[in-house]
Amino acid sequence: MAKPRTVFFCNHCGNETPKWQGRCPACGAWNTIEEHAEKPTPGRAKAAPVGMSKRPQKLSEVDSDNEIRFTTGMAELDRVLGGGAVLGSLVLVGGAPGIGKSTLLLQICKSLCQGHRVLYVSGEESERQLKLRADRLGVTSESLYILSETRLSDILAAVEELDPNILIIDSIQTLYNEENESSPGSVSQVKDCTLSMMQLSKSQGLTIFLVGHINKDGNIAGPKVLEHMVDCVLYFEGDQNSSYRLLRAAKNRFGSTNEIGVFEMMDRGLVEVPNPSQMLLSGRPEGASGTCVACVMEGTRPVLAEVQALVSKTMLNAPRRTADGFDFNRAILLLAVTEKRAGMKLSMFDAYINVIGGLHLEEPGADLSVVLAIASSYRDAPIPGDLVAIGEVGLTGEVRSVSHVNQRLGEVRRLGFRKCIIPNGGHEKLEIPEGLEVYKVRNLREAIEIAL
Repeated sequence: MAKPRTVFFCNHCGNETPKWQGRCPACGAWNTIEEHAEKPTPGRAKAAPVGMSKRPQKLSEVDSDNEIRFTTGMAELDRVLGGGAVLGSLVLVGGAPGIGKSTLLLQICKSLCQGHRVLYVSGEESERQLKLRADRLGVTSESLYILSETRLSDILAAVEELDPNILIIDSIQTLYNEENESSPGSVSQVKDCTLSMMQLSKSQGLTIFLVGHINKDGNIAGPKVLEHMVDCVLYFEGDQNSSYRLLRAAKNRFGSTNEIGVFEMMDRGLVEVPNPSQMLLSGRPEGASGTCVACVMEGTRPVLAEVQALVSKTMLNAPRRTADGFDFNRAILLLAVTEKRAGMKLSMFDAYINVIGGLHLEEPGADLSVVLAIASSYRDAPIPGDLVAIGEVGLTGEVRSVSHVNQRLGEVRRLGFRKCIIPNGGHEKLEIPEGLEVYKVRNLREAIEIAL
């Protein structure tokens, strides 16, 4: 009989090593290597294959019309998924504890059950607890089946008996395969259970939603290969002290990864926010210095967000720099460009940059608004409340063009703004909405002169 093979896994990234090491060679984390004993599989006779279950096909002969999308009942979730869930896809939903992952998936069951048979498997709650939560969310349907189970074989048996169209697993870290001697939630258990779910999804055309917990670094707990197996990786983000939640895609084989969905957590569950710009701009101070409105593209949707900056005299040899909701290295670069090209001695001041509403601005089109907020705080001069700044800033202080200018201008005017600063260059033919005054600038000095 073959002896069990001992392997070593990193519980941070899932990297496998032949021996124990103090530091993972893949991700560089310390004291994350754990020992696991893999149960050997029974030996098989090495005989020539008699026949194959599937044969190679020509690409031109493959029918692509079978990729059927169906709505989940939430337009914001459909937007992030690329237009709806795809039949036979495997979707991983990650987020911090208590952020609303289970609420979101149980809430969409109300719409999914209208034409589909749904099996909701929970390894963390009993059937009675699921019933109480479903009653609070107003989810009632004869096509919704619930199961409180953590053993993989029992779940697969229930799927074979019920033959559902949609399967929801909450959560993948609670499942275990009895053939694997590792504890539930370990690297090998999560990998085995996810592999079984992937084979089930692709072989039977079953749409599966998996809930995944995240670790202290904000990444989904378990091996990194977990994210490579699934078709979509969705992150549910937000501050637990705030009622607003953001849903974004880190990976999507069937659509864009730039879309975001905005929800608000209420007593009766999650409510969609169709106009996130209005939410992000609510409570904006009037007549205060150090604040400017940016317009960025989140996928196909223009979103307006408030950028705040605070510049104060430093008491330290090295001034402090802090950025929340904006890339730190990019913020340092913009501070240096502002000091060099706009003549502001920011090296003698601490600088703090913050994006209101928990939104993270990654697009270069927000550069100009950050620089104007810094200049406004430095001079202690407020920027007009009806002005929006759009543009990328280069190292020589020039303001460079961005994409989808007409869509941005339409969103700016729709929310009641009357002035907008945009780059002078660009090949897109401008369609300026009525009532909006547009200023074209070439460099930072021109933009600062107009805004202040």
